[in-house]
Amino acid sequence: MSGQGNQDEIGVGLIGFGTIGRGVVKVLSDNAKEIEQRLGFPLRLVRIADLDTDTDRGVDLSDIHFDADASGLIADPSVQIVIELIGGYDVPRKFILEAFAAGKHVVTANKALLALHGREIFGAAFSAGLDIAFEAAVGGGIPVLRSLREGLAANKIEKVLGILNGTTNYVLTEMESTGEDFDVVLKRAQELGYAEADPTFDVEGIDAAHKLALLTAMAYGADLTFEEIPTEGIRGLLPLDFELAAEFGYRIKLLAVAKCHRSGEGGETERIEARVQPTMVPTSSLLANVDGAMNAIEVRGNAVGPTLYYGAGAGEMPTASAVVADLMEISREIKRGGCGPVAPLSYLPQYIVPKPVVSDEELMGRAYLRFTAVDEPGVLGQITGALGEEGVGIASVVQREATAAARGTVPVIVLTHSASEAALRAALGKIAVLAEVVEAPRVIRIEEEV
Repeated sequence: MSGQGNQDEIGVGLIGFGTIGRGVVKVLSDNAKEIEQRLGFPLRLVRIADLDTDTDRGVDLSDIHFDADASGLIADPSVQIVIELIGGYDVPRKFILEAFAAGKHVVTANKALLALHGREIFGAAFSAGLDIAFEAAVGGGIPVLRSLREGLAANKIEKVLGILNGTTNYVLTEMESTGEDFDVVLKRAQELGYAEADPTFDVEGIDAAHKLALLTAMAYGADLTFEEIPTEGIRGLLPLDFELAAEFGYRIKLLAVAKCHRSGEGGETERIEARVQPTMVPTSSLLANVDGAMNAIEVRGNAVGPTLYYGAGAGEMPTASAVVADLMEISREIKRGGCGPVAPLSYLPQYIVPKPVVSDEELMGRAYLRFTAVDEPGVLGQITGALGEEGVGIASVVQREATAAARGTVPVIVLTHSASEAALRAALGKIAVLAEVVEAPRVIRIEEEV
């Protein structure tokens, strides 16, 4: 895999030699013949930089310059494309901007960085006349970003619904199938390698929000950071919630939702709805049947209708597949003498602008509500009365018998009709002050049109 002696090849440098970096080395080596036959020229990994130069990654590094000098890699004239696979914020941001300053194109899988500093990074790439590609940042090996950028470019995107985090989808699937508590399943996910030692980014929905920020920019040209996306994780869900969801005809998924609310003549006024939260989806829907650590994204366009993208959303080889596909795309453009013919975020930079966001209070929808109440007469009437006073209609009520472990409390479950978020919050505020309701209610939204 030497970068010397071939005038036609494209030289690549890799910063960050962890699990995904190892996968990139494997794909470039194992599939070198197929890659060259598709490109018409070799794609060579000529240099790797990582602080850990001692660990044996189990791959052949013959003729590859490997040290800890990332800046030296960026300055190396044999490197035309820089891959950033470090993760985090400040250090990769520095190296990516350094690469642009050195006239190098960039491939990254760093959704967190792009979700927070995307405006600066994409702006720097545009100003330098260089490419930045990031297919692996959302959905691992699923080519959903390329589909939004190219295959669906003729559409007004109506909605994007996604299961974007394999860790949480595994945990939810296991809780439903085994009836085990969250902590038990999460520990098993960590033992199996599906969850990190610190799973906060995953189980609190932050990882999915990072990815949704990128999807929202590509679908609607909306300049939106992940910090502006209302986000709720999966902690606090109980086996009872999955049991009742099944009775009502739903399954629970951590769903990322983006929609564009268009109004005015010709729909020229656009407001963006974006959120990440545990959601009940109909068991008959395609997304409801995405299990384990898999990801899936449904994109609906006004011309094409619904499309679904399914596959492994993480992992060494699926993510490496997306990284190398980006390398190939940029390499073709280098040979043509320019940067990519398609803007990285689908919209031209001048059309990616802040857009009004639909406030939580305006949203309409059904909800599943779980209350923990004292087992006394009249409590159910107080709960339903408070909901009715705020105009929240009740579709179904379930009250389970008290158990010895419950110590005199019972779960009360209410399924609502469609109501505004503002009305629901007002009702929950009234219920929260009731002495007979001993815990904060658990709210799970219901997404019917999936």
